[in-house]
Amino acid sequence: MTDLSIRDAALRSGLSGPTLRYYEEVGLIGPIARDPRSGHRRSRAQDIDTLQALACLRAMGVGIEDMRTYQANRSLGHAKAREQRDLLLRHAERIEAEIETLQVHLAYVRAKAAWWVAHGRGDKDAESEANEQVQEIIPRLEEAVLR
Repeated sequence: MTDLSIRDAALRSGLSGPTLRYYEEVGLIGPIARDPRSGHRRSRAQDIDTLQALACLRAMGVGIEDMRTYQANRSLGHAKAREQRDLLLRHAERIEAEIETLQVHLAYVRAKAAWWVAHGRGDKDAESEANEQVQEIIPRLEEAVLR
């Protein structure tokens, strides 16, 4: 792969140009090589690999400090394997909790939609059944909000 412009690096990584500039500014990546004639950033293959890893972490909701730790540990290899595992598992647990919360919200939205379908048809029995489902979900919804 030849060196890539910031636009191409953004397309390959899924991160925006401003995000790439910011990540370089805060030391998550780089320094990124520059074209000697134009001064424009030119990302290499190893830069794209790093950017894709950061894009994945960002999509998981990992903050800058944990990204910084992850990046620093990546270069240390085996010596930091346990810390890398712990960092990733901590975020996996957080994501699992978020998924559980989203499942509750999804059940609530589906039950409410079923109520509106029944209401639109004038089907009082189906309305009542959907309302019972909503009432069963509400305690789980309240619990999810408190997490």
